[in-house]
Amino acid sequence: MTLEHAAIWTNNLELLREYYVKYFGARSNDKYTNPSRGFQSYFLTFESGARLELMSMPGIPENKNDAKKDQYLGIIHLAFGVHTVEEVDEKARELKEAGFPILSGPRKTGDGYYEFETLDPDNNRLEVTTSY
Repeated sequence: MTLEHAAIWTNNLELLREYYVKYFGARSNDKYTNPSRGFQSYFLTFESGARLELMSMPGIPENKNDAKKDQYLGIIHLAFGVHTVEEVDEKARELKEAGFPILSGPRKTGDGYYEFETLDPDNNRLEVTTSY
């Protein structure tokens, strides 16, 4: 069994799509629109075959993530894997220079990973990681 996809509600559909395409190499399908519900979505496919659905519809409440707070119950982050420690460092530099916060790291973890944590434009927590 495989995890087919994860989904994110957003009020910034085009901005979030561009972020994952530009910084994480996602390929996007054409936008799906259901005019009767006001629903719009994109499926983004990554090199590994993993998919992320970005969805927008009026009336969805705001994200409660806050960069100043710690963790929350439930799904807390998406993790993107790269091949080397140098790629982790480069992605952290790229995102920081583009104005995105680096919440922690890059650092070695006790369970064998090298990673950093950041936020996407909607404040969804992301990790970029590799094993060492």
